[in-house]
Amino acid sequence: MISRKLGKSDLEISEVSFGCMSLGENEKENIFLLHKALELRINYFDTADLYQHGKNEEILGKAFKDKRDKVIIATKAGNQWRADGSGWDWNPRKEYILSCAENSLRRLQTDYIDLFQLHGGTLEDNIDETIDAFEILVKEGKIRYYGISSIRPNVIREYVKRSNIVSVMMQYSLLDRRPEESCLQLLHEHEIGVLARGSLAKGLLAGKPASSYLNYSGEEVDKMAEAVKSISGKARTPAQTALHYVLANSAISSAVTGIRTKEQLEEIAATPERQLLTEQELETLSLVIPANLYDSHR
Repeated sequence: MISRKLGKSDLEISEVSFGCMSLGENEKENIFLLHKALELRINYFDTADLYQHGKNEEILGKAFKDKRDKVIIATKAGNQWRADGSGWDWNPRKEYILSCAENSLRRLQTDYIDLFQLHGGTLEDNIDETIDAFEILVKEGKIRYYGISSIRPNVIREYVKRSNIVSVMMQYSLLDRRPEESCLQLLHEHEIGVLARGSLAKGLLAGKPASSYLNYSGEEVDKMAEAVKSISGKARTPAQTALHYVLANSAISSAVTGIRTKEQLEEIAATPERQLLTEQELETLSLVIPANLYDSHR
């Protein structure tokens, strides 16, 4: 497994990594998958306190309690579950972020978090207050680094200017090329690593029947999926081709991928070993359908 440095941090993370949001309810199966991923040299595992009301973090903590030095654990905070469990509300306040860190440390059964991420963000937030919370956690040694998870260019720019983030998690795929417009270049210039999520577009680029996605019609999605399949040939599976498109961008540190089965895991983990896309193949894929752009939060 090839690794890449995450921004200006000293974290060396696997090119493809494990998005824990995809884990199901069977704890035994989940722990098997997590251990198998590590065996296949995936070392970056991304979760959030929001997932399964914290149970997701607990599973990750249980799986790697005795392997903590071998994994890089990232989690997120900022979405607060309502007392009645009916949903969650956005809360980027300093006191809440600090309390989230304590709760995540407990659930993860660790005394430090490698990467602590703000799970969203708006321009209406008190951004300096939020940043202060993360800086306090770094000084206390409870987190090693911090970043944000956001698809909003206007929010990303503020954190680039005002904080010490080492990463931004954002959706990026052949069916969501919005980050190419400005964000990827900006983050690359500032040595901030990009954690790409959704690179298989809910499986639409990996064999799932075509349907509409973002601003694309089902027909356009099918056209892109067929192009991915055609270019893959015997060199790669369609999923691996879709991931290689994302990883070809120098701003990307890792493609964080949801994994539900052993077969999916083995396919994803083998991606870095497969033949890279040529410049011609990259250009061919980029021209199949028009690239989409952000229509808000620009």
